[in-house]
Amino acid sequence: MSTTTPFPQATTEDTAVLTAAVAAVRDAGRRLLAGYSPASRPADRAGLLAAIEENERTSIDGLRAALTAARPEANWPTEEQETAELPPGEWWAVDAVEGNVNHVHGLPEWCVTATLLRDGVPVLTAVHQPVGNVVHTAIRGHGAFADGRRLRVSAKTDLGAAIATTGQAEAGQRETYRRIGESITAMLGSALLVRATVPSTFPLLLVAAGHADLFWQYRPTLPGVAAGALLVTEAGGLVTDLAGAPWRPGSDGILATAPALQAAALATLSTVD
Repeated sequence: MSTTTPFPQATTEDTAVLTAAVAAVRDAGRRLLAGYSPASRPADRAGLLAAIEENERTSIDGLRAALTAARPEANWPTEEQETAELPPGEWWAVDAVEGNVNHVHGLPEWCVTATLLRDGVPVLTAVHQPVGNVVHTAIRGHGAFADGRRLRVSAKTDLGAAIATTGQAEAGQRETYRRIGESITAMLGSALLVRATVPSTFPLLLVAAGHADLFWQYRPTLPGVAAGALLVTEAGGLVTDLAGAPWRPGSDGILATAPALQAAALATLSTVD
């Protein structure tokens, strides 16, 4: 995909910011790819954490500098704000190595994401998956794309025929773990197939492309779901919290679905306290 964007009706300003964001995530992805090997296997927790920290350092400084230059007035959330409602204004939700644990285990499902939010609403996003060299982009109101190809969510109407996905978000939350387990059990009784995976961005990309039909998660972090939330919405899907209200930063859960499956998915997940 070139650094030009497929959004002729978007504002010149947003198109320029997205072009800069695409360049930034591509550049960070190239740096990370240089240190990636499918043969990588950390031997212990200490080695795993050291590799994760090194990847973060490799990506974040250049990425932050580029995005700040593109939108100097935008804020950057603290770690605590990544699970909270954001104050008004513009914010960058960025994951310098989304799926870092996959990178250091030699798995291909890792990427770099940058999403600009305006008053709590994602307005543009760029996601670069270096393995395969795929870039997903969206501007609010102008569609979702993978390497310039427009994305569409699934047309399924029967939850019993659906591929459903979920994943682990905030670590160390025993109550969240209980809800994840119970929700998987509930969804296994309703959907055709249930998958649990990390990171959050990849199953959301599958929903946006129609390869999967729905994704839900408890206690999501903003960098993990902001990009996917916009891409699913712009691909024609619905993104809410787990009570059916519009998803916002700080929501306790997220549900991204093909439109005809939302009611059944909410009903299934409502059985979990």
